[in-house]
Amino acid sequence: MKEKTILKLKLNTDPRWVDIAGKNIEDILVDHAWCEQKAASTGISMIIHYPDKTRLVDELTDLVAEEWSHFERVLLELRKRGFQLGRPRRDEYVVQLLAHVRKGGARERQLMDQLLVSALIEARSCERFKLLWQNIADQELSKFYYELMVSEAAHFVSYVELAKEYCDPKLVEERAVV
Repeated sequence: MKEKTILKLKLNTDPRWVDIAGKNIEDILVDHAWCEQKAASTGISMIIHYPDKTRLVDELTDLVAEEWSHFERVLLELRKRGFQLGRPRRDEYVVQLLAHVRKGGARERQLMDQLLVSALIEARSCERFKLLWQNIADQELSKFYYELMVSEAAHFVSYVELAKEYCDPKLVEERAVV
C-alpha cells in the first residue's frame, strides 16, 4: 500500500512534533523567523544567478517580498510574547536537501535542483504550519499559521512550475520523486 503524501512528501511529520512545538513556542518562532529570512535570501540568490529567466525573476521578486513580510510578521509574534529574535541555528534538514543540488553540468539542471529543493522546503513548512494551525492552543497563532500554510503551499506550486518551465517537465517529475 502506498503511503499518503502531502505535497510530494513521502514521510509526514510525527504528530507528536506539534506537542513539542507548543511547549517550545519561543524556539519555534525564532527558528521560523530565520527560515523566512533564508527563504527570502534564497530567492534573491536565484534572481542574481538567473537574471535572464524573466518569469523566474518576476515570480521570485514577489516571493522574496512575501517571505520578508513573513519574517516581519514572525518578529511581531516574538515581540508580542516578550521574546528576542535570537541567533539562527544550522538546519540539518536543509543542509541534507542542499546536498542533492548537483554541482557542475548544465545550468538548467542546477536550476531545476535548486527549485525542487526550495519546493520541498516550502512543502514541509506548509505541512508543519497545518499541524500548528489545527492543533496549537493559542488561537492567534493558529490563525497566523493557517495564513502562512496557504502561502507556503502557493510557494511550493510556484517553484515546481518554474522548474517545469525552465527544464524538461519529464525530468522534473523524475527528479521530484524522492
